Amino acid sequence: MSPVGAALWRNLRAHQVYGANTDVGKTIVSTVLCNAVQRQKQRAAFLKPVSTGALDDADDRHLKRYGAGTLTKCLYQFDDPVSPHLAAKDKFIPRDDDLLASIHNTLSGWARSDIDFALVETAGGVHSPGPNGNSQADLYRPLRLPIVLVADSRLGGISSSISAYESLLLRGYDISSVLLFRDEYYQNHEYLRDYFQKKSIPLVSLPAPPVRPSQLDADAQLRDEEAMFGYYQNSAKESEVLRLLEEMSVNNTERVQRLEEMADRAQELIWYPFTQHQGMKAKDITVIDSAHDDYFQTFGPNTSKDTQSELRPTFDGSASWWTQGLGHGNPELSLSAAYAAGRYGHVMFAGAVHEPALSLADNLLKTIENPRLSKVFYTDNGSTGMEVAVKMGLRASCDRYGWDASQEQIGILGLKGSYHGDTIGVMDCSEPSTFNKKVEWYRGRGHWFDFPLVKMVGGSWKVEIPGELQAELGDDVDFASLGSVFDLGQRLESATAQRYKDYIHRTVEDLVHRQGVKFGALILEPVILGAGGMLFCDPLFQRCLTDVVRDHPELFSTKAPAPAPKQSPSWSGLPIIFDEVFTGLYRLGRRTSASFLGVHPDVAVNAKLLTGGLVPLCTTVASEEIFDAFSSPEKSDALLHGHSYTAHAVGCTVAVDSLKTMAKLDTDGSWDAYRADWRSSSPATATAEASTPDVWSVWSHGLLQDLSSTKSVESVFAIGTVLSISLRDAAGGGYNSNAAKGLQQKLAIGGDQFNVHSRVLGNVLYLMSSVTSKPESLQEMERLLRSALVGLSVPDPMYLHGRRHCLPMTGKWNPDVVTTLATPPKRDAVMLPAYGPLVIPFTEDSGPRPHENSERWSAFGDGLMRRSIIRGFKL
Repeated sequence: MSPVGAALWRNLRAHQVYGANTDVGKTIVSTVLCNAVQRQKQRAAFLKPVSTGALDDADDRHLKRYGAGTLTKCLYQFDDPVSPHLAAKDKFIPRDDDLLASIHNTLSGWARSDIDFALVETAGGVHSPGPNGNSQADLYRPLRLPIVLVADSRLGGISSSISAYESLLLRGYDISSVLLFRDEYYQNHEYLRDYFQKKSIPLVSLPAPPVRPSQLDADAQLRDEEAMFGYYQNSAKESEVLRLLEEMSVNNTERVQRLEEMADRAQELIWYPFTQHQGMKAKDITVIDSAHDDYFQTFGPNTSKDTQSELRPTFDGSASWWTQGLGHGNPELSLSAAYAAGRYGHVMFAGAVHEPALSLADNLLKTIENPRLSKVFYTDNGSTGMEVAVKMGLRASCDRYGWDASQEQIGILGLKGSYHGDTIGVMDCSEPSTFNKKVEWYRGRGHWFDFPLVKMVGGSWKVEIPGELQAELGDDVDFASLGSVFDLGQRLESATAQRYKDYIHRTVEDLVHRQGVKFGALILEPVILGAGGMLFCDPLFQRCLTDVVRDHPELFSTKAPAPAPKQSPSWSGLPIIFDEVFTGLYRLGRRTSASFLGVHPDVAVNAKLLTGGLVPLCTTVASEEIFDAFSSPEKSDALLHGHSYTAHAVGCTVAVDSLKTMAKLDTDGSWDAYRADWRSSSPATATAEASTPDVWSVWSHGLLQDLSSTKSVESVFAIGTVLSISLRDAAGGGYNSNAAKGLQQKLAIGGDQFNVHSRVLGNVLYLMSSVTSKPESLQEMERLLRSALVGLSVPDPMYLHGRRHCLPMTGKWNPDVVTTLATPPKRDAVMLPAYGPLVIPFTEDSGPRPHENSERWSAFGDGLMRRSIIRGFKL
């Protein structure tokens, strides 16, 4: 199902009506507003997405009767006068996405029909469930219509009205106005007027409607209708109502105008990160109105008609610089943040403790399951977390080896292409590059190994050895699957592993014992070096590097052997620091990226996904022994590092909930389909497969095979939520390459459903999902990629009916499934295999027929039939 764009039109003032409770008069308020619009010679429309109760009492019929020509529509009507989730039991229940699409399509049609004003009225209260049981406040959030809140004028209504307002505000809605009936006894309107005035939200109090007779015979029915007609006629003329409508119109216009000018204003006022501003134009700036799940809602100048929506869903292809994990606008994380802000605000942390920080430290240590680690140090982001890690590692080494860092330079061991942040200290931990070589204080301090890369080329996995190292490390090696690349139990016994270790040992020995270089720590980004260009390091090389460091402590001191470790487990050789800022906490499909290497580091740094993508927070976790290196009677020996917002309660609370949510996703089957796809892609024997590590991605293996076989693509890889595409560049690639710009621009244009905001690293375009991305979104992303790179013209998801229909596939089909599809009649659901180079003609006699519910045959847009149960058709 395609994502729904937020609803905003220039010519159509669309609002959503929520009630503080059921039976507060939402429909009466809607009728008053629509009548007032009609009196101004404008066209009004009313949409009831879900209605329950007798048809004669339906809200859309009330509008049709009293709405003075208002266009009305109801999408789903259920007979029982109960909450929609109960009324829909044992009935056809529309999916939430289908319901949202129907609403958006209806409003779009009204915009094209020159409707001026539209109301979308909810059922019950703010949190009344929709047909599938989800709170309406969450269900309708993707539309993010401005809200008309109907407050409760009854006893207790002040509390319920404010609670409703806060629930909506917490989810990112804009409350445009509040209306309620006047009750001179309870006077809720007076109290709420003052309350909302402080928040610059207008409140309109309406006269109470006529009381409906308890006994409705024919005469009483007629009198009631006459009273209601009179009520609506008078209410529609009230000056407060007319002023409110004018304000609604102005707000809509000003909202569009603000969006139109934001890019120009941003160019005037903002200095962007990692951006060369010379030549930058306002049109290059993405204007984001809001975000939800995997999508930004972006504004683009509408050059055609005022009747087109001004906002478009844009897939967040960089996961907002690798931070996004649990979806934008996640209401659970918003609640966690609000709770902590309400309970603590911000409190200082030095010499103090609060429950969120303590709970997070405990949960994090349990999550990473590293027996070496016992102390958690809080910082604000990955760069500062790595600064702390470097301080820890260098202090521990100097303490053990008796070095004086003020008199001699202590460097680090690492890998070429590594990058650990933009603060001066960790800049020095990387080789000279585009990122740092023009920074005036930069001084590279260390040695960085070149290393073998993992990539898929021409449909096959390989470990590619740098040309200048082939004499030392051997030739490229092909692998049957990505899991085989990570089968370190087997590979550590290979000749390749011995060559890796010998090369590393000789290099370090030469640097230390012949050149006199001193190293204080080994720093690695496990598996993927992100900022350096999405470089997928052979995990065997990283494992061998850590093994050499730990197994040969004599390499790192030219004097007498270092004293024996005081405790076990203890660091040996050098403290090993893992920068898991990007790769940790399920970004690659596992709790830790260290687990791919089978290595427990002495220091580990986590950030990005730590809070699910909501707020900045970083942890540097160290061993007890490294902690002890800072212990002394002198305060100057302490780790004198911190910032004012250390361990802020909001971030810690959100992080605790994020870790729990991601751990649940890991075990509740949410990712099983992706795992199955990647397992089935391996031609390994059953015995070998059982011992091969479970390595998988949300991006289908078939996509990688297709993309890696195209002329413009040099190589690809995918693991966890990460997809990397290296484009061919005659100039050699690298960060300064523009080879990926063309693909980036094609994705920015997008398709009918959405476009893609992505980032490039030279000739590499990478895409990253959240850990909660919907399969439908990923399948459409794959369709866009195939279209852009493979040149396939692949249809959108479609209804199959009529005489003949074709589904283009790529890959391999299971012959049994082909037979199943070709042999009528079949009445059971069909499980389609992962991929297949086949076009299937469906005829009237043998093809699928639409079920009475017209459920969609899941062609999934990219032509890729992803292991899905196809429902709703009789074969």
